[in-house]
Amino acid sequence: MKQLYSFYSDAFWIAIKSILEHKLRALLTLIGIIIGVAAVVVVGASISGLRTYVVETATKIIGANNFMITRMANIGNMDEAEYERRNRRNKDVTWEEYLYVRDNCRLCTHVGANIFAGADLDQDGIEMPSVRMLGVTDNIYEIEFKTLSDGRFMTREEVAQSSRVAVIGHDVKERFFPYTTAIGKQLRIRGVPVTILGVEASRGSFMGDSQDRHVYIPISLHQQIFNRSGGLQIRGMTLLEEDFKPAIEEARLLLRNKRKLIGSEEDTFSLVNVDEFGNQMDQLTGAIAAVVIPITMIILVVGGIVVMNIMLVSVTERTFEVGLRKAIGATRKQIMVQFLIESAALCVVGGILGLLLATGATQLVGFLLGMTMTITPGYVILAVGVSSIIGIVAGLYPAWKASRLDPIVALTKS
Repeated sequence: MKQLYSFYSDAFWIAIKSILEHKLRALLTLIGIIIGVAAVVVVGASISGLRTYVVETATKIIGANNFMITRMANIGNMDEAEYERRNRRNKDVTWEEYLYVRDNCRLCTHVGANIFAGADLDQDGIEMPSVRMLGVTDNIYEIEFKTLSDGRFMTREEVAQSSRVAVIGHDVKERFFPYTTAIGKQLRIRGVPVTILGVEASRGSFMGDSQDRHVYIPISLHQQIFNRSGGLQIRGMTLLEEDFKPAIEEARLLLRNKRKLIGSEEDTFSLVNVDEFGNQMDQLTGAIAAVVIPITMIILVVGGIVVMNIMLVSVTERTFEVGLRKAIGATRKQIMVQFLIESAALCVVGGILGLLLATGATQLVGFLLGMTMTITPGYVILAVGVSSIIGIVAGLYPAWKASRLDPIVALTKS
C-alpha cells in the first residue's frame, strides 16, 4: 500500500512540476478548458439567477402563499386549439361569485378581488397613455404585501361607499407630481376626479414592463367608471404555508359549487398560484439548460483536443525519460498512468482557473443586470468533472503511445 501511494504521489508531483516548468505553454493549452468551465458555470448561474429573479419578482407582484382565480390564465404548455377551447368554455368571474368564495373559504386568511382596465390620463396639459386602472378591494394591500412610500391605502368603508379615492404607482406620481407630494391632490380618470390617498413604493419592471404605471381605485368605483361587473380576479392568500394548498382546493370547490359543476365536469375558470409559476419556470430553465449547456460543453471538447496535442508533444520531448524509466523496471501500466495523471492534472488546474474566472464573471454580469446570480454546486461539479474526464480521455492515446515505446530505441533518440 505504501509503495502504491508513493507511486501515485510521485506521479502527481512530477505532473505538477512538468506544468510549472512550461507555464506559458500550459496556460495557452488550458485556455479552451478555462473558457469551457467558465462558460458552463456562468451559463448555469445565469439560468439559476433568471429563475430566482422571475419567481421573486412574480412573488412581489402576486404575493406569497397567494392564489388567483380568473377566467383565463395561460400557465404551462397549452397549444392554440386547447386555448381556444378553454376560451369558449370559461366564464367571467362575477362579483356574486367573489362574495360567495370570500364568505365561505374558511382556510383563507384573506379573499379579495381586483379588476383591470386601461385609460389615458390627461391633466393640466400632461399626458400619460395606457395606464393600468386597477379596481381593488381594501385587503389587496395585505394579499400582495404592498409597500407605500407615502400616505395610506384605501379602507373597507371607502370601497363599500365607492369613494372617489386612489393610490397611485411611482411612475404616475413622478409624471404628474414630480416636485411635490401627491397626497391630497386630485387626478381625473375619464373625467371623474379622485383624491390621492397614497403612493406605492417603486417595484421596478418585470420582463421589460414597468410595475409602477398604475392607479388603484375602489373596485366598486371602477365598476361605475368602466361599466364592468364581470371579469374579476379573485385573490386569496393564507398566512400559514401548510394551509396554502388546502385553501386553494377549498376555493376551487366553492366556485365549482357556485357554478353547479358536478362530477367530472371541467372547471370553467383558471386557477394560478406562485408555486405553479415556479414549477413552470423550472421547466423553462431546464429546457434552456438542456440546449445551452451541451453547446458550451463543445468548448471543453475543443480544449481536450488541444490537451491531447500538447501531451503528444510532451511524449516526444520526454522519449529519453520514458526509455530510462522502462530500462530500470517501470512497467507499461506505470508509464501510462504517469501520463494520464499529468493530463488529468492539467485539466483540473484548468478547471480551477475556470471557476475563478466564472466567479468574477458572474459577479460582474449580476451587477450589470441587477440580478442575483448564484453559482450552483451542480454546475460546478459538472464542469470540473467533465473537464477531468476530458483530461483523462485526451491523455489516453499519448499515454498509450508512451507506454509502447521500446526502451532501447527511446534511449538512442536522446
